[in-house]
Order: sequence, then structure tokens, then C-alpha cells
Amino acid sequence: MGYGIVIRVRGDYALFTRPEMKVERVSYDVITPSAARGIIEAVYWKPAIRWIIDKIHVLNEIEFTNIRRNEVSEKVSERTATRLMKTKKSNEPFFLSSTDFRQQRAAMVLKNVDYVIEAHFEINPEKAGPGDTEQKHYNMALRRLRKGQYYSAPCLGTREFGAQVELIEDGQIPPGKLTGSKDLGWMLYDMDFSNTEEVIPKFFKAEMINGVIDLTKIGLVG
Repeated sequence: MGYGIVIRVRGDYALFTRPEMKVERVSYDVITPSAARGIIEAVYWKPAIRWIIDKIHVLNEIEFTNIRRNEVSEKVSERTATRLMKTKKSNEPFFLSSTDFRQQRAAMVLKNVDYVIEAHFEINPEKAGPGDTEQKHYNMALRRLRKGQYYSAPCLGTREFGAQVELIEDGQIPPGKLTGSKDLGWMLYDMDFSNTEEVIPKFFKAEMINGVIDLTKIGLVG
């Protein structure tokens, strides 16, 4: 296992959308590993390393609330973007008007979330150079976490739900409120981008024991 970190992530609201819900957004009960990785990468991401989530500690009780959100119903056409990029001289406008495609949708979101994330990184040999040592990247990640720096604002599933991120350096994880075992069902682990022509989602059977999801003992299905 590579160099590890422990961070605490908190926020008023969170939305980790279940992919099987096509119209109205419904959140998973807890943060997904891919969302946890995204928070860490918002603070420190380099192509030479790969972050891996080890454990997720859920400190607060799981609470849901219903809200209505404005969303855009259309996506920018990839075909149009490619065509305009290849056209040297084009005055054709390329944008998506949020006013024309706005619609309201209901969402079931989490509230008052508080997580502790244990993670480590490994060197990516295909992208790493001679100067990419584990010690170097570990110290840079710690420095950014201590100073509260980030490349993009960390969020809890969607941009409007910002995340407060702090480093736990003494290894003392705050006690949680959950006890017993809870079956969370099938949960998205991450997306496999090894083949860019066919991105494959990976799922795992999530079980939370005394508020902790141990990702070192799971079997992935994709």
C-alpha cells in the first residue's frame, strides 16, 4: 500500500445520484468511492499518481430531504463541437442556452453529512517520470490539505453542494453515531476508462458495519 491520508468531509447537503434513476435524482445513502476520490483529486491530482479509497466512515445518521432544482435538459452536441473544431473559419455560434432548456426536477438529497475518508495513492508507472517519487507527492498533498488549497472546489456530488475538507493528522477519527450492520445494496465504485471507446461502470455490494465501509475487502462487478 502506498502513502495514505485521512480527511474529514462535511456539508449541509449532498447528492450522490443513483444511476438507475433516469428522471428524478435520488441519492445513495452514503458517499460513493468515486465521489470520495473526486474530492481528494480536487485538492491534489497529478497524472503520475492514482488515488485509491480504503475506508469510508459515516459519522452522522443518514437523513434525506426533498428539494426541487433547476437543471438543463439538453447536452452540448459532441458531433457539433468536433465539426466546428475541424472548421478553420466558422462564425457559427456554439453554446447551449440554459434559459431555453431549463426545467425543474425533484431530487432526494442527503443532509447534514459528515464523513471520514481513508485513502492512499500509488504511482502510475505509465505516467510517472524520474522525479515522481511517493515522498514528493505525499508532501505536496499534505501541504495543500493543510493550507486549504484546491484545484477545483470540492463538492458533495454536485457543484452546488460544497464540501468542507480538513486533514486529520493525528489519526484520531471522531466517533460516529451509527452502530450495527446495514446492507446498502449495489453501489457504484468507479468508472473504468481503460478503453475510452467503452467506459464500463464498476459496482460493488456495499455493507456498512458500525458506520464504516471497508473497501479493501470488496469484490467488483462490471
